[in-house]
Amino acid sequence: MLSKKFILKIFEGFSIQRWNDLVRPFDLVEMDKAAEKMACAYIIGKYEESAGNVIDWEQMIYAALFDLLKKITLCDIKSPVQQMIRKNYPEEYKRLNEWVYSKYENIIEDKELLEKFKNYLTAESDLERNENLTERVLEAAHKFSSLRELEMISPVNEKERTQTIHKELSENLKNYTDLKGLKMLMNREKPFKFVMKIEQLRFQTRWNQTPRIPQTSVLGHCFFVAVTTLLLLRDTGKNPCKKRLYNDFFCALFHDLPESVTRDIISPVKQATNELPGVVKKIEDEIVHQELVPLMDSSYVDEILYFTNDEFENRILISELDGKKSAQETTWEDLCDNYNSNNYSPVDGKLVRLADHLSAFIEADSSIKHGTTSKQLTTGRDNILKSYSSGKEINGINAMTLFWSIMEE
Repeated sequence: MLSKKFILKIFEGFSIQRWNDLVRPFDLVEMDKAAEKMACAYIIGKYEESAGNVIDWEQMIYAALFDLLKKITLCDIKSPVQQMIRKNYPEEYKRLNEWVYSKYENIIEDKELLEKFKNYLTAESDLERNENLTERVLEAAHKFSSLRELEMISPVNEKERTQTIHKELSENLKNYTDLKGLKMLMNREKPFKFVMKIEQLRFQTRWNQTPRIPQTSVLGHCFFVAVTTLLLLRDTGKNPCKKRLYNDFFCALFHDLPESVTRDIISPVKQATNELPGVVKKIEDEIVHQELVPLMDSSYVDEILYFTNDEFENRILISELDGKKSAQETTWEDLCDNYNSNNYSPVDGKLVRLADHLSAFIEADSSIKHGTTSKQLTTGRDNILKSYSSGKEINGINAMTLFWSIMEE
């Protein structure tokens, strides 16, 4: 089972401040950066696929998780300093990565995942290794999302504080302008406008009706839900096809995308009347089609709509007689036994919902344990517990056991 120590270690990504030697008009934290990086990587990667190139999405997904784990451990060493150590003191850098691994060795119970992490750190230490296309897409997204952070805080900083950094980031990004998606982002074409919509989730605070420690944004929450979904999928003990792992991760990453144009409507308000949830969902769909769909490229618009429509239902795509594909809800058992194939594009929507609830639970429980509490937080935490009190398994996961393991002191 996903251990408490591991999931709470990942949650520390919400507490690690970025650019803390500059004036910041809003919080910039590692979890938000990881989320924007993966959203940009998705867009860049989709343009590469459209050009006939192959992206190893599984490699990218695990690299995003492992990069966050490393950032959490080495948060006190600025990135430029780390790069100088890597370039000028390669043996010391290798030992530093070995030290990072040692910090997770006893909290990651999944031995296969631990081995993947070790291999990632070993490869990352190799100065002679040439980046493959997947790695270049992720690195381009990493640098571009860093540039976007700098651009957002530059107006409140004297140019002398930021111009050197801006120049270095821009120069580095020139090495990746052969990637069509990155070039379009740099030129502020349509994909850039879509990213700006996604960035709005960074400014939206969860549980915004009550003080909380740490504060979490909707965008950071989405990445936390994505990596939690990945880890829960591994915990099921099943062997998901590549498309299923990909779908589960990106469905979780984009599950709150409609809130970029509707804002977060908290659960108590959504449940104010029996009909309101359905009304809100209908309005969300209308606004998404009006404001978001025109900003998406044809290479991924249908896929994102598949991710965001009925995002918490187990589902597959079925080919119709006219050649089009339509979404169909299914059971966990059928997902595993009959539809665990790339051809069906399976999604563990209920697992995404479980990860979404687990994130909300940790957000409330963590703040309460920090001494910053309220009726909203205690009620929210208790209601999540009650909803899983039967001990029913969700896509192969004993949810109640999972939540109570987090509650334990």
